[in-house]
Formats: sequence, structure tokens, C-alpha cells
Amino acid sequence: MTFFVISILIGCLSVMTVQGRRGKWPPGMPVTRPRLVAVGGTYEGTHGRPSDAYVVQERLVATADGGAGAELGHAAAALALAAVVAARPQHAGTREQDLDDCAQAAHRAVRNAALRNPAMPELTSTLDLIVLDPGESPRLRFAHVGNGAIWHCPRGGTPAPLTTSHCFDDGPPLRALGRPTALNAEVGTVAVRPGDRVVIVTDGVVRALGAQRLTELLDAAAPPVACLDRLYDELAAVEPKDDATVVIADFVTV
Repeated sequence: MTFFVISILIGCLSVMTVQGRRGKWPPGMPVTRPRLVAVGGTYEGTHGRPSDAYVVQERLVATADGGAGAELGHAAAALALAAVVAARPQHAGTREQDLDDCAQAAHRAVRNAALRNPAMPELTSTLDLIVLDPGESPRLRFAHVGNGAIWHCPRGGTPAPLTTSHCFDDGPPLRALGRPTALNAEVGTVAVRPGDRVVIVTDGVVRALGAQRLTELLDAAAPPVACLDRLYDELAAVEPKDDATVVIADFVTV
């Protein structure tokens, strides 16, 4: 099962490859290209059960945290992200509802996998997804399910969470992909300007550092790599039990 899931994910992630070609810049082509410049990584938890996965594209960033433990947790996260990549939400429309449709597709992928295999009836995953809509008034659309978090860090401003955790007293997520009940994803939009930053973290980061310390570390003035290094240093000091994934993306136009 694990090999099958990984094969699907690798196949989907292949669409991320950008093939360059030599030659002169075609006449009439824009000299700027609004996009997300992102770095990310997963700090592996001490209990040795991988659960997190993430994907980064030019206008899409998504993370998932599988909740079934051991191999099943990572399989659930991989299934969720494979469904997101296949749905191509950055090209499928500009409404908030379109991102909800993408989350529903990921929900069905995880749920169907659980129904097909009696060995994993509890297969579930969280999902945090952002899509950049450049246009004349650039904005980020987001979808959120579970206990991860999406933060907006305006250039020169104070970082603020865009989402609310779907858990109670550090318990399991009250909403998750793959459960028998209908999925109610949190979706929304936020306007962005060049230099703004958006950060996605799984619950392993929030539990290890706390919301207050996380706010202090999300410095939009520092380059994304430097910001990620600081977060990794803090995670290394506390050694979280769960996987802790961070993706930091800056909105740029050049």
C-alpha cells in the first residue's frame, strides 16, 4: 500500500517540474511574473512515525498530516496531496467554493482508500492549502481542515493566523479528511502585496513552540530560508514527538 501511494504521489508531483529552454525572450511577454517563492521542510518527530507531507508549486502550497499513525498516517497525507495536485485548483477557478471543491476531492480520495482496505478504516488526514490568484488585485485563497495553521505575515506588519484549529484541548482534530461524516472545510481569502509572506505549519509545530513563540519567529523581514532555519533551531531545542512541517512562501512579482 505504501509503495502504491508513493508511486501515485511521485507521478502527481512530476507536474511541478518546470522545463527551461534556451532562446530570446519572446516579444510581448511580461517581465514580471507574480508567484510564491517558498521553502519548507519536515522536522521528524522523535516517536519515529512519519505523518506529514507537503507540496510546493508556483501558485500553490499545501500540507497534510495523516492521523492514523505509522505507515497509514503518511499514506493518508500522500493521498490527500495527490488529490490536490490532480485537481489543479490554481487553474480551476477563482472562487472560494472552488477550493472547497478541491478539499472535498481530497476528502473522497482518503475516504475511498479507507473503504477499499479493511486494514485501515481510520485513515484520516488534515489539509492546509493556499492558492495565489495574481490578477489586478492579488489575493490568496485558502482551505483548512484539521489542527494545522495558516499565517499571513504582511510586509512591515504583525503576523496573524488566517485559520482556526479544529481541535479541542490538544485532542485529535474534530474535522479531518476521510471521516464518514460530511466535510466542512474552512475557506477564505486575503489580499496580498509584494513582500507579504504566508506560512503553513502542521500541529507538530504549534504544539512544540506555542502560538506566541511562533508569532515571534515569523519575521517577514528575514529571507524565507533564514526564517526556516530559526524555526528548525527552536524545534531542535524542544525535540517534538510528532512530525513538524513548516512551509514559508513569499509573494513576489519579479
